[in-house]
Amino acid sequence: MEARRKGALVIVDQIQEREIERIKQQEMKVKEQQQMAQQIENQRLADIRAAEEKREKNLRLIAEVEAANKVALAKKVEVRQREVEEEQKIVAYNKAKVEREVAAALEERRLKEEKEREVARLREMQEKAADRQSEIDALRAKRAFEEGERQARRKELAEKEKLQRQARELEEARKRQF
Repeated sequence: MEARRKGALVIVDQIQEREIERIKQQEMKVKEQQQMAQQIENQRLADIRAAEEKREKNLRLIAEVEAANKVALAKKVEVRQREVEEEQKIVAYNKAKVEREVAAALEERRLKEEKEREVARLREMQEKAADRQSEIDALRAKRAFEEGERQARRKELAEKEKLQRQARELEEARKRQF
């Protein structure tokens, strides 16, 4: 009986050991499942963090690209504005140059016409002076001719009177002789 009891105790011990082993196995299994679940949860959280980091990185990249695009666009607008201003300056310069050239041409034309008018006025004055001189010369010639005729008539008259006087004297002298 003792042996039976011992045997029964051994069996009970074995059963208890097996039960303890089964419980340990079950606990290990539960622990492994919990670890697996924890790893899965950790991986899920890591994936979420990685996705969030990737999304944030993408958002930063998009923001950087947008900022770079804004800067590039602003520079492009600034360059275009400078080009437009340069073109406007060139147009204004060319317009002013044309206006100066037109003004210079008009002034040159005005001076030329004024000079031509002055030359025509001087020519007319010269012609009037020449005409006046011709008139004066013609008048002088006429007066000289008339004076010459008067002198010729006086001389002729004086010659006639001299001849008449000589004829009278000669007649008187003849009458005296007879």
